[in-house]
Amino acid sequence: MKEKNFLCSIGIIATCAMALVGCNKANKSNNEDSSKEASKFPNALPKKQTKQGGTVRVAVETDTPFTGIFTDELSVTATDADVASPGEESLFYTDDNYKINDKGPATMKLDQKNKTITITIKKGVKWSDGKQVVAKDMAYPYEILANKNTKAQRYSTKMEVLKGMKEYHEGKAKKISGIELPDGDNGRKMILHFSYMTPGMAFSGNDYYWESASPYHYLKDVPFSKLESSDKVRKRPIYFGPYKLDKLVRGQSATWVPNKYYWQGKPKLDKIIYQVVSPNSTSQAIKSHKFDIAQVINAQWKQVKDTKDVRFIAEIPLYYSYLGFKVGKFDAKKGKNVMNPHSKMNNKALRQAIGYAMNVEDVNKRYNNNLSFRIPTLIPKQYGDVYNKNVKGFTYNLKKANELLDKAGYKKKGKWRVQPNGKPLKINFLAMSGDATQGPIIQNYLQQWHKIGLNVGLLNGRLTERNSFYDKVQNDNPQVDMFLGAWGLSTEPSPNGLYSEGGPANYTRFVTPENNKLIKEIDSAKAFNHKYRVEKFHEWQQYMFDQAYVIPVFNAYKIKAVNNKLTGLSLKPSETNNGHPIWYKVGYIK
Repeated sequence: MKEKNFLCSIGIIATCAMALVGCNKANKSNNEDSSKEASKFPNALPKKQTKQGGTVRVAVETDTPFTGIFTDELSVTATDADVASPGEESLFYTDDNYKINDKGPATMKLDQKNKTITITIKKGVKWSDGKQVVAKDMAYPYEILANKNTKAQRYSTKMEVLKGMKEYHEGKAKKISGIELPDGDNGRKMILHFSYMTPGMAFSGNDYYWESASPYHYLKDVPFSKLESSDKVRKRPIYFGPYKLDKLVRGQSATWVPNKYYWQGKPKLDKIIYQVVSPNSTSQAIKSHKFDIAQVINAQWKQVKDTKDVRFIAEIPLYYSYLGFKVGKFDAKKGKNVMNPHSKMNNKALRQAIGYAMNVEDVNKRYNNNLSFRIPTLIPKQYGDVYNKNVKGFTYNLKKANELLDKAGYKKKGKWRVQPNGKPLKINFLAMSGDATQGPIIQNYLQQWHKIGLNVGLLNGRLTERNSFYDKVQNDNPQVDMFLGAWGLSTEPSPNGLYSEGGPANYTRFVTPENNKLIKEIDSAKAFNHKYRVEKFHEWQQYMFDQAYVIPVFNAYKIKAVNNKLTGLSLKPSETNNGHPIWYKVGYIK
């Protein structure tokens, strides 16, 4: 199944582990060994016969409570997605290239000539209350996403290729005209009518149509404005996946038990328990076998690598951390981002200089055991030929950073540089709290920017708690000048959802005619010609590097420590559910 980005269909903000300056030769050698070790790990557990029963405990590594928004349309954090994964199941399964196939709960038929997609839910796919998933359950998410009263962060103008979506979003229509239920609300078929088709529509994560269902019969009485805060979303959600929520300790733990109505039969485990653990305690928790599944924090790799009775599986995820510069606001009434040409950070030379001052490789060696690596563009290498290998990115170069600032008129007055108009320049930097390395890590980057004369300081003088961080970024807090975030990326590489004029997830709020043009070309009917699409992807990456509204920082190996008595766990795209385990297959070895 698809590896789904959060805010992913539009991606997700996450904390980043970054750090101080260089290493001695011995450390460098050890770190290189770490990278070699990770590259040799398998991406799946050995397949063995599975017995019935048992409990699996999963670590939720966070220093703050999870928000617990248990509906795909309104959830915006990776942590909520992790906690919900035993119940949350996508409509579609995919092959290892993320192309949708017919093996999942629903099938998808694309008709390029008639500009339609027909989705049919299989008979026997039932909610955990025993009700068959029906056509209305597949249509209802579009209403949740597009109705302004929900304030859904995952709505994007990219979805307006579906006929009638824009009119419904703007309150000009009571129904979405492009959604047809030929057998009625209680049928099993939905036909989507589009104004044009794109090559990405055959693949999961394309963002043009939704890949989840929502229980209309269960939620229909809840007003859209109260949906996110309702108990039916926060305390008693229902899903059609292999497990159902049995017990919730808000923000701390979730216990899942088998969904007896699951369409593929009875899952193997008796219970799955997700439990919050502090990132600083994760290595000890792994070594003491407190959890059966835990993600290794790369800074702690050497502490856990020799743990007995544990298997390590690894992948390089579709992900990158990034530095974003606030240059505008999202206008909810207009449904689009509006850039402020007079914004403090709306100077290309300033943004580029900040990028060249970041010593990312030194940071990786010092704190991440060489398990992270700098990435040059906003389209990672895993996407194949659409990746532009000629974009070199922001390599560490203090001399170039200083030259850019000098040329642009950012002159020094005493210790700090001033703006070209002579006014003082103070840059507020928003960074999220995290594990024990996060404080010194962020201080390193502040020191780097101070070296080129930029007065950059943490907003309110400290790291920001996770939920407050999200609130400030999403709601365009006027005090924020730049922020450190991350995206878990969609399996279809189009940048439309993340960086378009109409995308709420375009958190920097940059909007230019050239960016609009390139994104439109990437997703045009003409782009069914793969060579043309590759060319436009390459142009877009070069343009984004030149403009530097968003600076990619790094990706990293994602390593999981797993109880060696488990089987059925895989990181392969064809064997995952939205990037999470297909929990139906996970169990203990006979």
